Amino acid sequence: MEKCDSTCPVHATLDVIGGKWKLLILWYLHGRILRYSELQKLIGDITPKMLAQELRALERDGIIVRKVYPVVPPKVEYAISAYGKTLHPMIHLLGEWGEKHLLRTARRTKGQSIIISTPGLRRKNARRIIASRA
Repeated sequence: MEKCDSTCPVHATLDVIGGKWKLLILWYLHGRILRYSELQKLIGDITPKMLAQELRALERDGIIVRKVYPVVPPKVEYAISAYGKTLHPMIHLLGEWGEKHLLRTARRTKGQSIIISTPGLRRKNARRIIASRA
């Protein structure tokens, strides 16, 4: 197997969506338009500086679009671009894999309750699954 350098497709993909936060940002933006503060609340642990940095990088790569409204106080909204929407099948598959992984992990500790949530669902509508040994 050859070394995966900057011309490798996987390397190129990770350059655009790799890291701790970019996939989460895209996950939450799927099918929605969100303001900066809404994204920050949804993600939780991300610092304002890191969120701004990741949003700028995704915008620079054409994955998201940023719309600024000329009002006071400033209003800025983020959405996935047409090009960014081409990532949806892959992000959806990663979400499905994550759900299976959560279930697999929970089965190791019998009776553990886990909550699986999806973008667009309120916490109260998230699926609660009590794992049992299969």
